[in-house]
Formats: sequence, structure tokens, C-alpha cells
Amino acid sequence: MGNANTMPSEAGTVVIGAGIVGCNTAYHLADLGREDVLVVDRGPLPTTGGSSTHAPGIMFQTDEPKVLSKFATYSRRLYSSLERDESEPVYNETGGIEVARSDERMDYLQRRVEWATAWGVPDPQLLSPDEVAEKLPLVDPDVIEGGYYSPTDGQASGVRACAALAEEAEAMGAEFVGHTAVEDIETDGDGVRAIVTENGRVECDEVVVATNIWARQLSEKLDIHLPIAPVEHQYTITEPLAELDGRAQDVTGDPVYENYKSVSGDKSEVLLQDPDRPILRDQDNAMYFRTHGDRYGIGSYNHESIVPDPAELGGNEEDGNQASVHDFTEYHLNNATHPDRQEKAPRTASDELIPATEGANLDHKYNGMYSASPNGLPVLGPVQECEGLWTAAAIWITHAGGAGKALAEWMETGVPRLPDGPIDLRNCNVNRFAPHEGSWDFARDLGAEEYQNIYSIVHPKWVWTEHQRDIRRTPMYHSHRERDAELWAEAGWEEPHWFDSNADLLAEYGDRIPNREGWEGKYWSPIEGAEALNVRNGVGLHDMTSFNKMEIVGSNAGEFLQYLCTNDMDLDVGQIRYTLMCNEGGGVRADITVTRVGEDRYLLLTTGREVGSNHLAWVRSQAPDDVVVNDVTSNLAAMVCTGPDARKTLSKVIDADLSDEAFPFYSSQRTFVENIPVTALRLSYAGELGWELYTPSEYGERLWEHVMDAGAEFDIRPYGNGALDSLRIEKGFRLWGEDLHTEHDPYEAGLGFAVDLDTDFLGKEAVEAAANGDLDQKVACLTLDDPEQMVLADRPVLERDGDEVLGYVHAAEYGYSVGSCVVYTYLPPAYAEPGTEVDVHYEGDRYAATVQEEPLL
Repeated sequence: MGNANTMPSEAGTVVIGAGIVGCNTAYHLADLGREDVLVVDRGPLPTTGGSSTHAPGIMFQTDEPKVLSKFATYSRRLYSSLERDESEPVYNETGGIEVARSDERMDYLQRRVEWATAWGVPDPQLLSPDEVAEKLPLVDPDVIEGGYYSPTDGQASGVRACAALAEEAEAMGAEFVGHTAVEDIETDGDGVRAIVTENGRVECDEVVVATNIWARQLSEKLDIHLPIAPVEHQYTITEPLAELDGRAQDVTGDPVYENYKSVSGDKSEVLLQDPDRPILRDQDNAMYFRTHGDRYGIGSYNHESIVPDPAELGGNEEDGNQASVHDFTEYHLNNATHPDRQEKAPRTASDELIPATEGANLDHKYNGMYSASPNGLPVLGPVQECEGLWTAAAIWITHAGGAGKALAEWMETGVPRLPDGPIDLRNCNVNRFAPHEGSWDFARDLGAEEYQNIYSIVHPKWVWTEHQRDIRRTPMYHSHRERDAELWAEAGWEEPHWFDSNADLLAEYGDRIPNREGWEGKYWSPIEGAEALNVRNGVGLHDMTSFNKMEIVGSNAGEFLQYLCTNDMDLDVGQIRYTLMCNEGGGVRADITVTRVGEDRYLLLTTGREVGSNHLAWVRSQAPDDVVVNDVTSNLAAMVCTGPDARKTLSKVIDADLSDEAFPFYSSQRTFVENIPVTALRLSYAGELGWELYTPSEYGERLWEHVMDAGAEFDIRPYGNGALDSLRIEKGFRLWGEDLHTEHDPYEAGLGFAVDLDTDFLGKEAVEAAANGDLDQKVACLTLDDPEQMVLADRPVLERDGDEVLGYVHAAEYGYSVGSCVVYTYLPPAYAEPGTEVDVHYEGDRYAATVQEEPLL
């Protein structure tokens, strides 16, 4: 590998950071044919001293977010193909076991089996306590309820993986330079121009910031605030144990040993020793374990969050000081400091599970750092504020191979991909964050909360409650509070999920709302069902201010929209059109409604909730210089009045004729509601007669009051997101990020009606090929056969009474008007035909379901 003396003066792509993420990115870019990739790091190579150096390298592939499991599975395969020395693979396929100490955790492990089945992780199994002890003889079976076993899980040394990846990348033309700190990134109005290092300037076209715990500091030099926080967790290694006698390994001949020792000292000789049995997690106590020859390594997240200030981290110095490692805090090992785990100290929990460690000295112990994002997922992709700037941060060794592959494909082709096809990165996209998330207060508090939950049993609808709430308020916030709204945080917005003031509706509708007692009953209220039925039968008002809203302005705005959208965008003023935006690979980047509100002015409305900011970044990245893209989400209060009595309600206060002839579907008018100026759109995401109303934010609360007053005689009720989710799924309306995203093309998603192939648009070549080809999968609407049953997303869909995995649940909500749980999934076309019988594997049971013609209503 190179050093400061071989620094080139120019490169096409510069990757800053030669840890596991930077090496994976460079390897995959080189593998795609790029020969002008430069990797720069301030530390020595290949052992830079970052998180990849101190990490024990355990790799569990199963997770609920599909993207993490897919990244991990690819990483496992990649590391298995890399050689460290004498034809030995970098990856140790030992298997992995997660144990349960409670019935609640056993239920959770069953979910892991189902997630693994859905995502294609090989052969997931539940084990009895004795079966766990057979594979892990030092575990006491009497303290556990059972375990989850994934045979292909294992371990990969970050140092060995970095060395192997760098060697392969260099053979393909990439350059690596160590001992060189990057001091700045030069930009101009057109984007990235160069990096400035302590050893010279390098002109370049693209920069990938892969500096992990240092990513925030470097990006802030460009006034870009990445919501990434360094957090500490503990790792210790016991003295040699008699029970493991004879398993010590001599690693002094390992090609990376001398370099590793110069950075990490004596513990490097132990860290390089391979595990000889399955890796282990005790998530009830937030701990993990692996052997190092004749010793046990014990990792602990079981302590209060420790979040260092990024400005005080420093760098990895020549004297062997590792900035990613802090002094061990003995107190956190021997005392119960985790706010959710007060029963026992980490050392006590460890000695209970593996009695052989009791009383053993801990020869090596340190607090190692990694970086955390607000939702615990990677921070990847092109930074919208600066052309040519990319990020790759908050990524573990487990996921770095897949993340590096997806990022390289994204940079090269415009579409993130893994070998089995496109991978949707909506929840990993660096542009998903709202402006407030860039503050250090927010990143620190949410990083701490993510750390606190890292091994917790977290419900998919869980919303953080301790920190950083009540940030963004719609104009109707106080009205919602007065009606006892159950408020959840969505991209910082306090949004109603249901209203406790509507509990009286249960007297009318309660017999149509099945009770939920299990996992699916958490974070749910029967009031959601009552609100949904009230909309179907009367009238409701929903606050949709947080929906993403963009204004496209300019003399060429119409031409730009035609390039951006799949449908014919030749609109008259006042006309609305539903359309899609696709990426270069034909994947659906968003589904939107476009309203022409003026000669050179258009209003774009998108769904997506917490990931909706991705749409704004996408539109801005495509816009020509003579078209202005304004984010007007906060500028405009928005609400929808919908239901059979919506016309009667609004006619009392609106200065417009609401008849079908005067105000047809998919049209808009500028008018007044009482004294409030509004742009009214004749459409409704609930699927009933309705109008969306938009007004400058300062008018929003009064507009809400006018509509509520007008609807009083029709018993108008506000309704929350829970009801809306049910209403929209019954009507077959897609929700981007759930049953629609970039892994689907318009025809797979059943949205071919929103494509006009006589027009030219971004991604047309791929979309046209999809239109003329055979579908590998097709959207399918299922209903559960038992009207009392309910399932949640991310569970496998199987052939009826068989084991073949056909797909997975993308979205599921109870349809209170149709009287059954509605599931949206994607299946092989032969199984997507109405009437086909399938099963959904949920919480250990098989739920019978039938494919239906959509929409259901």
C-alpha cells in the first residue's frame, strides 16, 4: 500500500477513509471498471486505527430492516471469497446463536426466523436450551429459554478484510495512501473540485466521505451537518480459560500482525485469533461473545449511553494512540447503568451465561467507538447540497460489503444494486433527514437513544419518547391537543395517530373492530377503526401538513416535469395528474400528484413520511438551472375533508361550486373558505369524496376551525394516520416506502396506467423494457381468510401448506370496511392471480390468505 510520498495530484474519485467501508467502496468501484480511485487515510495501512481496527467482527445476518439483512448476506459471501493467507478465507463461518432469557425474547426470536425466511438468510432455526449448549458447551442451559441459530453467521476480522480488499482493489488500479490527513474539501458552484491534505492537493470529480466517527467533522467544513454521533461500547477479553485449553493460536506470522500490533499493541495478538464455535448474543442483557483461541471476548452495550463530542475526538497518531478507542470505564461493567436493564450488572450477566468466565481476569479491555444515526441505519448516497460529494457512514463490518457494493453501483449507474437486483435505500439515504436532524443536540440525543435500544425488543411502530420531541408543529397542533390526540413523531412532526376524543364512536362501530391482543396490538387503538368507518359513512378531517410539498417554477417547468414524470404532463392550469418518477433503472422513485397552479408554476405532492425528503433531493438533483424547486412543506398548511358528507360540509363555507360538473375529479381551484385563501384539490388519499385544502401556514388553524364548525351538524371528526393507513390500503392506493419503492417498476406495481410511453422521461428505456417483458413479480392484494386475524409487515408469504417462499408482506392494515386484514405483497405472476390461496407466516403460525382483485372498495 502507498504512503504520503506516492500522493497523486489528481484522481477521478477520492475515498476518504481506508477502514472497512472505504476499502469496500474502493474495491467495488474498481470492480466496476474505475481505474482512477484514490483512498486516503491519516492512519497507517491497512490498520488505520478506526472502528474497523478494534471491532471483534461478529456478523449476525438477520435483522428486521430488509436492507441490513441483504447487506449482511452479501458481506458474508464477499468476505468468504477473500483470502487472508495460505488460501484461508477472511470469513469464519462459525454460525451464530442468539439466546433468550424470557418468553418475550423467545417470541422475538421467532420473528427473527420469519425475517430470515423472508430475506433469504439460509436455514434459520430455533433451538432448545440443551441444543444451544451442544453448540456452545460453556453456556449454562439453565439460565436460558432457548435460542435462534443461523448456521452461516460468523466473524470477520476488520483488519484482515481491509487488507484483502485493498490488495484486490490495487490490483484493479486503485491507489491507497496512508499517513495523510485530509484537511479540507474544495468546492465551487459546480460541486467538488479537490481535496486538500497535509501532503498536498488532489484534484478530483467525486469524494466519498467514509470516515465513520469523523464524518460529521469533515462534512461541517462544507456547512453540511450529518446527523451522526460517535458512541462508546465496551469490549473485554478474558485471560486464558482452562475450559478452552489448547485452542490458542499463533498469529505472529499473519501478514497484518506487525502493522496491527504497531497500532493496537498487545491485544492485537489476541484479537486476530479466530473463534472456533458459534458467535453468541445475549440480547436480554445487551451483550455478545466470541472466542479468541483459548479466551472469551465479551462485548457489552449494557450501560448508559456514552456519546463523546466529535470535536474532541482527534485523530490516530503516530505513537499508536487510537482515537476510536477510549479508556475502559470499569464502573460500567460492574454496575447496572443501562436505563432499561437495571436487574444486574453486565459482568454478573456474563458470568451467569458463561460460568467459566466467573472470576477470570480481563486481560484486555477498552471502550470502542462506532457511529450511530438517528434511525440506526447507514448514511449513504449523494449529498444534495454539493454535487460530487457522497457519504458512507454509520456502517458496521457486518454490512459494509453490501453497502460498498450498493454505493459503487449507485455512483456508476445511478441505481443501487446487489447481485440479485436493485436494493432500495430510502431509509439509508443521506438526504432523508430533515434540517433539525443536523443539529448536534439532535444527533447526540438520538444517537444515545439508538444505542440504548440496540438490543432491545423494538416494535415497528415504536416512537422515541425521551428526547427530541415536539420539534415541528403543524398549525393545528393545539387543536389536536385539545382533542386528546395520540401524537407520534414523524420526521420531527407531531402527528396524530388517533384521537381519544373519538372514543364515543366505538359505541357505533365497535362491533366491526376485532380486538388485537398480541404483538400486532401494541401501539394500536380501536379508535383508529372507528375513525376509518366514520370517514366511510360520514365525514372526517385529516391534517396532512407533513406530506412533502414542492413547488416547481420557471418558464421551462413544464418541460422539466415531462422529463421527470412517466405520465403525459401537458396540463391545463387547474388540472391534476397522478404520475410516477423513476430512476435510471426504471424503479419507482416516487408516486406523486402534480397540479398546474399557474402558467409557469406547479405543485408536487408526495407521500413517504419520514423518507419523503429523499423526493425533494431527487427532484432538485435533476432540475436544470432555469427551473426553481422550492420546498413548501412548511409554507403550506394542508388538510383533507373526505367522506360522503364532505360536499355538504364544505359547501357551507367554501366560495366555490362543488358539483361534479363545476369541480370535477382531479381538478383544482383557488378560492376561499370563509375568509381563508385556499387552493382546493378534488382528490382524497382516503378514497372517498373529498377535497384537499392548502393555505399559507398562518391561516391553517383558522381554516381547520372553519371546516370543523361547518361539519358539526354532520358529526365531522378529525382522524389520524392510523385510520388513513386503513382507508388507503382498502382502496389500493400505494404508500411509497412500504408497498412501493425503487425495487419495483411501474408494471410490477400495477401502476402502468400512470405511464405514457409516447413521452420521453427519465428511466424510459428501462420502463419500456419492463412494459414489453415478462414480469418476475407482480403486486398482489391479499385478505386474511379469518376476519379476526391481523399481521404486520416483513413476514414471509408462502405457498399454501408448502415451504416455498413466494414473497413477503410489504404492508398490512386491517380493512374495517371490508372486514378483514389487507396485505400488499409482490408474488410470482402465477401466484398473483385473484383466487390464489397462500399463507402468511406470522408469530410462528400460518395464516391463510387469498389473493383478491384490487381495489377492494
